[in-house]
Amino acid sequence: MSKIRIVLIEDHDLTRVGIRTALQQKDEIEVLGEAGNAAEGLKLLKILQPDIAIVDIGLPDKDGIALTREIKAIAPGEDATKVLILTLRDNKEAVLAAFAAGADSYCMKDIKFDNLLEAVRVTYNGNAWIDPAIARIVLQQAQQNSPKQETVPTDNKNIPQNQGLGESEEIIDPYTLTERELEVLQLIVEGCSNAVIAERLYITVGTVKTHVRNILNKLCADDRTQAAVRALRSGLVG
Repeated sequence: MSKIRIVLIEDHDLTRVGIRTALQQKDEIEVLGEAGNAAEGLKLLKILQPDIAIVDIGLPDKDGIALTREIKAIAPGEDATKVLILTLRDNKEAVLAAFAAGADSYCMKDIKFDNLLEAVRVTYNGNAWIDPAIARIVLQQAQQNSPKQETVPTDNKNIPQNQGLGESEEIIDPYTLTERELEVLQLIVEGCSNAVIAERLYITVGTVKTHVRNILNKLCADDRTQAAVRALRSGLVG
């Protein structure tokens, strides 16, 4: 079984050493290298091409959001290094900016180690892991900033634009998704893997995958991260 290859980019020495030491206790994980700033981190990433880069937003020479864009530009598509943002920032702007830059997952620094491992595994498998604290904050702010919607016509033509979401984003009709799909979407937003969703909803992993595929199609989302962000910004889940 191939190991999950990680590069850690964190400027705080104690935090970096603590994360590295914890990750190295797991046989399935290999920490290829570490850096204390964006410039050194980017050099390592180009040379080592890890599966995942754990990136702090508050780097001294460049913020992690800008670094994420550069990481994704190295090898676009399936070959791109996945980015797991690890930060103290829990505001809506930072979260949405990170995902817009291409981040795959977003964790708070006070995350429990077991949850960090889960985030690493979920990210490695191509899914998004969003810290539940982040999901709640973004959802609350999105709901507060969104104007009340008028009744949406049943034929879904001329859906009103939500000014809080930007001119190009349409309000998503909650009736587009089934009750079960909304349940699955809620758990996706909370950062649950397919296995965890299956366990919580008492369904098979195969059924979860079918629901996820349908959700992505209905939300016109390319991946779970995009679906989660759209769900949060439109107030689909609560």
